[in-house]
Amino acid sequence: MLTQKFKKRKSCIFCSSAKETIDYRDVKTLRYFLDSRARIKVRRRTGACAKHQRKLAKAIKRAREMALLPYK
Repeated sequence: MLTQKFKKRKSCIFCSSAKETIDYRDVKTLRYFLDSRARIKVRRRTGACAKHQRKLAKAIKRAREMALLPYK
């Protein structure tokens, strides 16, 4: 029989620490949410909640426009 292993759900790092804000100028933090091909990681990988994932995507796109992050 196959046994399924369930991993513990990651908690959103932005919800757990109130002082952590999402800013497009904070490139060091935003790079954590990009993969090696500069694509935005999905929520399952990052553990961000839906609200903060939307804010992350917007901040990453804004940083790309300002040439702080690469498109590819």
